[in-house]
Amino acid sequence: MADERKSLIKIKPKRYKDGEIVKVSFMVMHPMATGMGKDKKTKKIIPAKYINSVKFVYNGKEITNMNVWESLSVNPVFTIYMKVQGKGKLTVTYTDNTGEVHEKSKKIKPKG
Repeated sequence: MADERKSLIKIKPKRYKDGEIVKVSFMVMHPMATGMGKDKKTKKIIPAKYINSVKFVYNGKEITNMNVWESLSVNPVFTIYMKVQGKGKLTVTYTDNTGEVHEKSKKIKPKG
């Protein structure tokens, strides 16, 4: 079973209107191990574990799907710009090379 990872979806500006373009950032606590590093205590190689796919879905419609590699930093941040089209739900899903799947959702509530 996959570890529960902390993640966060942040939308800027905090208050937005219907039809406005907003900045969406998805942050996840992930080791992004390349498989080339060694554990300092055991001197064994740390197995590769990195995010290889990130998908943004808004009200059931895919906005973007990113294929990424192990060269990203630890705890990566993925940012997109999207147009708000009414109330709904934004879901971000990532998959890593070990098959771990994580999903985070946020309600979209435009004001005005």
